[in-house]
Amino acid sequence: MIRVAMLSYWHVHAWDYTRQAQSHPDVTIGAVWDELPERGRAAAEQLGVPFYESLEDLLALPEIDAVIVDAPTSMHRDVMVAAARAGKHIFTEKVLAPTLAEAHQILAAVEQAQVVLTVSLPRLAEGYTQAITSLITDGTCGDLTLVRTRMAHNGALPAERNPDGWLPAHFYDPDQCRGGAMIDLGCHPMYLARHFLGLPETVNAHYGYVTGRAVEDNAVVTLGYASGALAVVEAGFVTPASPFTIEVHGTRTSLIYNAPPPRLIMRSADGWIEQAIPASQPLPFVQWVDHIQRGTRNVANIDAALDLTKLMEAANRSAAERRQVRVDSLQP
Repeated sequence: MIRVAMLSYWHVHAWDYTRQAQSHPDVTIGAVWDELPERGRAAAEQLGVPFYESLEDLLALPEIDAVIVDAPTSMHRDVMVAAARAGKHIFTEKVLAPTLAEAHQILAAVEQAQVVLTVSLPRLAEGYTQAITSLITDGTCGDLTLVRTRMAHNGALPAERNPDGWLPAHFYDPDQCRGGAMIDLGCHPMYLARHFLGLPETVNAHYGYVTGRAVEDNAVVTLGYASGALAVVEAGFVTPASPFTIEVHGTRTSLIYNAPPPRLIMRSADGWIEQAIPASQPLPFVQWVDHIQRGTRNVANIDAALDLTKLMEAANRSAAERRQVRVDSLQP
């Protein structure tokens, strides 16, 4: 049995990961820490486990094998480096870190401690991603020319029940989040674009501030490749109804995936033909537990997470400085 501690309930998905841990037959939750003691105590009481106001004290517990990190993005490096040095396996909400330098510090601590790290990049495990990947790798699409990925919701828009929108107020704090719609929701379309086209040479970002928050609530990033291919990554908190979209265009054909309802279609000489979507792979949390049990490392996940941090840092820099940023200019 793997005994885990929940490190913070800052992120909106923290309770989702709590439920994943509770539903796994080989995992049990044994403790809670939170940078906000009141929130942490409430969560611990609900779970029926001890709350630790001191992260150091919790990480010193020999009975805790691993941690699930949902702390503010700005705290990821300090929390994860401390956890790794304490010999705890780490599952974390994306992003791994907001800057390449911080990400490398985390990875160095993980490597030195030989613990298992997995970053939650769930859409890489989805059946539609597997189907699109197969059609790209078998040459069906030809040479890729453009990938467009979009994910948006209405979390920042006022509604009768939520005058300030349904996202928590701290999601608009630039010090905690290190960004807005792109570094939060935009992570998903960004790592998918990277998955299909690889790491680009250049990044151009444009951020919008529709609701006047301190961080962007509307964002478009373009990625440039040496081949001439482009990727367009879109995210936002101000879209009432926007299907999750993947477009893949190549020299031979085009693919479009939309949801809801989930549908993957490919252009042929006879028109648009629906494609089969296979079953999804296990979620990243399940993969993490499996790697801990087998004593292996999820190398592909770590590579994708590191590249995601590169792209997010480049996008934030591009938007702030209003210029194109070369990915190879970032300092590790």
